[in-house]
Order: sequence, then structure tokens, then C-alpha cells
Amino acid sequence: MENYKTDNELKVLISSLREYSRVKDAPIWKAVALELERPTRQRRSVNISRINRYANDGDTVIVPGKVLGSGILDKKITIAAYNFSNGARKIVEDRKGKCVSINDLVKQNPSGKNVRVIG
Repeated sequence: MENYKTDNELKVLISSLREYSRVKDAPIWKAVALELERPTRQRRSVNISRINRYANDGDTVIVPGKVLGSGILDKKITIAAYNFSNGARKIVEDRKGKCVSINDLVKQNPSGKNVRVIG
């Protein structure tokens, strides 16, 4: 499928995810790339409350879309997403968690081990 996105940053991210998937034999990055290729209106938006419900303390979570700030986070987790609302970023950092970009997570963990996709 040809990239039809107009956001150059997103195009580069999708192609690098596909490359890491192929080179490192990590199917998780291909799945995330497919999610990011969806139209903007169909892209996932996940509230902090859902992440808190399904993640364990110390987990690394990836959201192929936007993280929203509704809910309470009572765990220390690392969240990678394409976009964060200001409220979500504040909630995660107040709990001593980390908000990272998907690109940074891929560089830290190229094999995609122990990463949970939520959305």
C-alpha cells in the first residue's frame, strides 16, 4: 500500500517502522505502521483510564494514535504514542512515568519485546 499521507514526519515514521519490522523481524512495528496509515478520523484515541486498566506497573505501552487525559493513572509506566494531549502528558509525568515518541521507543527497543499495544 502506498503512503498517501501529507505529513512528512508521519511518512518517515511509517517507513522506518516497516523497515525495523523487516530487519529486526518484529511484527509489532508493522502492526503499528498499519494503524498509523489509517485516516486521521479513524486513528485511535485512548484515555489514561484505559491505559491504567490494562497496563501493569513498569510496563511499556504503545498507542498508535493520541493519548487523552481523562482518568487517573496509579502506575509508573512508559507510554509511547504519536501524539499526547497536554493533560495526558502532565498526568503521566506527575506519576513519574515517561511519555516518549514512537520513534524513540523503536530506537530504544528495536525488537519490540515486552511492548503492549493499547487502543
